[in-house]
Amino acid sequence: MDGGGVLAKRVIPPNPVVSAVVVLGFVALLYAVEALDVVAGGALDANGVLPRNFAQWDNIIWYPYLHADWAHLTNNAVPLLVLGFLATSGGIAQFLQVTAVIWLTSGLGIWVFGQPGPHIGASGLVFGFLTFLLVRGLFARSPRQVVVAAAVFAAYGAVLWGVLPGRPGISWEAHLFGALGGVLAAWGVARDARAARKGAGTSLGA
Repeated sequence: MDGGGVLAKRVIPPNPVVSAVVVLGFVALLYAVEALDVVAGGALDANGVLPRNFAQWDNIIWYPYLHADWAHLTNNAVPLLVLGFLATSGGIAQFLQVTAVIWLTSGLGIWVFGQPGPHIGASGLVFGFLTFLLVRGLFARSPRQVVVAAAVFAAYGAVLWGVLPGRPGISWEAHLFGALGGVLAAWGVARDARAARKGAGTSLGA
C-alpha cells in the first residue's frame, strides 16, 4: 500500500469532489446492477460466493455488486456513501488499495468458512470501511483520526454486532471477515506511512 506519511493521517480527502464522484459512482453502479437483476428475474443473485466451490471461486469478484432486493441494497448504500467517502481521506489510490484488501479478505473468508448457499451484498465492505476508520487512528497515532473514529462509532458502532452468527439469512461471515479486512488495511496503511517517513529521512552518500 502507498500510505504516505501525510496522507495516512488525513481526515478530509485531499480532493473531496473527486472522492465524492468515485464513491457515488460505485454506489450508482450497485443500483444499476440491481436494476439489471430485477429485469433478469433475480437470476444474478445465484452468482454470489459459494463456499468451498472451486468451480465458481471467481464469484468473489462479483458478490458485493449483488443484492437480494432494493431494501437490501439501500441498507448498504447509505453507510457506503458515508464511510466510503471518509475512507478516501488518504487519496483515491489508497482508497482503492484499502477496498481491495477488504473485498478480498471478506470474500475469501466467506469462501473458506461460510455457510452453504450464495453470499451476496456489499455489507462486507461496509463493515470493512467501518473498522478501517475505527482503528486507523490508533495505528497511525493520529488524534484527529481517533476523534473521527469516535464519531463513526457513535453513529454506526451498533452494527458491529453483525459479526456474530445468529440471524438466519444474514452472512455474518461477510461482516466478520470484512471487518478483519478493514483492520488489516489500516495496519498496512500505517506500516507503509512509517516506511515512507523512514525513507524520507535517509541520506545517500555520493
